[in-house]
Amino acid sequence: MNTRPNLAIFGAPPAFDVPLPVGQLYFPSWERYERAFRGIFERQYYNNNGPLHEQLECRLREFFGVKHVLLVSNATLGLMMVADALELTGKVLMPAFTFIASAQSVSRAGLDPLFCDINRNTHQIDVDQIVRHMDEEVSAIMGVNLWGGTCQPQILEKLADTLGVKLYFDSAHAFGCAIEEGKIGSFGQAEVFSFHATKILNATEGGCICTNDDDLALRLRSIRPSYRESTPLVPVVRVANARMSEAQAAVALMSLEDFPENRANNERLYQLYECRLRDIPGIRLVEPAQVRVSNYQYLICEIDEIRFGLSRDQLLEVLKAENVIARRYFYPGLHHCIPYANDSRFCTEPLIHTDELCHSCLQLPIGARVSAQVVEKICDILVLTQANAKWIAQRIK
Repeated sequence: MNTRPNLAIFGAPPAFDVPLPVGQLYFPSWERYERAFRGIFERQYYNNNGPLHEQLECRLREFFGVKHVLLVSNATLGLMMVADALELTGKVLMPAFTFIASAQSVSRAGLDPLFCDINRNTHQIDVDQIVRHMDEEVSAIMGVNLWGGTCQPQILEKLADTLGVKLYFDSAHAFGCAIEEGKIGSFGQAEVFSFHATKILNATEGGCICTNDDDLALRLRSIRPSYRESTPLVPVVRVANARMSEAQAAVALMSLEDFPENRANNERLYQLYECRLRDIPGIRLVEPAQVRVSNYQYLICEIDEIRFGLSRDQLLEVLKAENVIARRYFYPGLHHCIPYANDSRFCTEPLIHTDELCHSCLQLPIGARVSAQVVEKICDILVLTQANAKWIAQRIK
């Protein structure tokens, strides 16, 4: 096509008047906020295991079907607490294709992450590579459940048991997901969830740790002490001011009530994307891997530069001009991030699949700010862009 396509990057009005974010951003109504926060101010109890905090822990124990849930102020602190409570030493084996906080939690606990590659199709940690990366300094494996899918936790449990190492999970993407063996939350020694505003269970910020291990739960509560704690605590190396506030707990309780409806809405949006994207050359929609139930928290695509006609980053420029705030996810791989880059302590061999996906993965909007009409409009932009890819590529070097 020789005529200029009707795209904002070339001067046309953007498809959306205001930026369209990728996060979930499911929030309750103002009336529900007001009722919840009025109760907090009437009680004048704002932090330190208040009544809403205790109610949320109880509700989440029932939701996950686990013995212990500990609320934390964010998931990064939760991962650090688990590493401390497990009394790990040396190295923690983990994928390099994840958010940098996963690795930073290991470093801040005085340990070294050891990165391995991922499965090219599922984007989850490559179980077959774990044994090859193991050495005598590895004391634990951190599984990361990505994109509303899972990294085969039941297989990792058997492998960790065989290798004689601990196993815990960064399950920030997996709230409400389930496999045939049960809900995510009950695997390994512990699982950590994020309740950031971009997640489907939203406390504006926060998270929780799930475990069925009584001794581990006691050590975790000792690391995150409370003046209201009735159980005698045990000595720990360090403590963390990681308590969730009553305000956060109030939002999370409302979000938990809304979870079934919000999850169903995500699934409907995912199916609309799936229907439209399958006919666009060079775009592969990544399905949530190895789950019976997904939260569809992320809409992830791979961009094949040859077939689509533009690179992932060129496509991002086109979408940004239309006020579609898509994201490259994750970039770069953790083995290329400071302080881990070019250091064989953290990465012993090339991570080919991780490097490929870091240059091809794209996150599109899904969640509260997205409707069926929005999905159609985004997909129309993608169709138009791909049809004019050669012309566009020549002009946005």
